[in-house]
Amino acid sequence: MMLAFSLGVLPCFAGEVAVLKNGFSIKHERREVVGDITRLYVNADGSSFVDVPTAEIEHYEAAVDEPSSRSRLPVAASLSVSRGFPARPQSDLRAVVNEASGRYRLDPDLVNSVIKAESGFNVHAVSRKGAQGLMQLMPGTASQLGVGNSFDAQANVEGGTKYLRALMEKYNFDMVKALAAYNAGPHRVDQFGRVPPYYETKAYVARVVRDFNKKKMAEAATTKGRATKVANSGSKQSTPAASQNTQAKASSIHVSE
Repeated sequence: MMLAFSLGVLPCFAGEVAVLKNGFSIKHERREVVGDITRLYVNADGSSFVDVPTAEIEHYEAAVDEPSSRSRLPVAASLSVSRGFPARPQSDLRAVVNEASGRYRLDPDLVNSVIKAESGFNVHAVSRKGAQGLMQLMPGTASQLGVGNSFDAQANVEGGTKYLRALMEKYNFDMVKALAAYNAGPHRVDQFGRVPPYYETKAYVARVVRDFNKKKMAEAATTKGRATKVANSGSKQSTPAASQNTQAKASSIHVSE
């Protein structure tokens, strides 16, 4: 079903910045209001945009020209991102994530989901609160983790993954609490004994868990497809009796999943 929204175009100076209540800022060329959402167009031709709940925008300010390598964080936990924005992880980053995940015995899909929520895979991401790099480490936390340069992808992922592993252990591998602590701090989780009642933290945890589950579902579907392909291939070369056994096995795999 398609819903019709009233589209209001607001005046906006080129290169304006929307400052959000969660501390992030988004540079954009122009903006429009679509229902209770403000659409921020991040490029001149309008092909890439970010939808933000209007209530989450604290204020707007004039943008300061910066080198592209120091661009602000393009994604926050409550944002939905359009085609081609932000950039996807490169093959060398996947290797970095896999290596760190193996060292600290975490699922690389979880680490990738955290990176996606934290920085949108922007190595040079900086929040208004001072968090830096792929896994958005605060300077103090980075120092404690031995990360000398938070904008170095390998060092940042190494430190962030190490920290996430420590939080998983602290909360007996309760992923939800560990993620909440990563976002709001362990003291807040300990204070409430659960996910703190903050919109930003709840949205962050939901975003990471949803992305992680999506990865696992895709992985399961791929495995299932391969198993079915192998089973079907074997059935063509087997005797009629063997073919029945193969189909039975394939059926049991399908049911079990």
